[in-house]
Amino acid sequence: MSSVFAPSPLLTEPRFAAPDEAYRAIVEAQRGLSEGEAAALNARLVLLLANHIGDIEVLRAALQLANESPKQDSQHLAPPGEAR
Repeated sequence: MSSVFAPSPLLTEPRFAAPDEAYRAIVEAQRGLSEGEAAALNARLVLLLANHIGDIEVLRAALQLANESPKQDSQHLAPPGEAR
């Protein structure tokens, strides 16, 4: 028996109860890595999270949003309470 799922919308509102902790975990994972090693870690992380999402339409929406305004993303992705 196959299930049909309605595509989920891309959720862009903050969802972490402790956003500083989430940001810190990402930064700490990259500490001591070369630029290339950090890029490879980020690529693996993206693939793992994309698989976890498991919805191609959500993935496409996220890719589109990420590509639309890279300069604005750096403002959006600054650690909470820290402006860039």
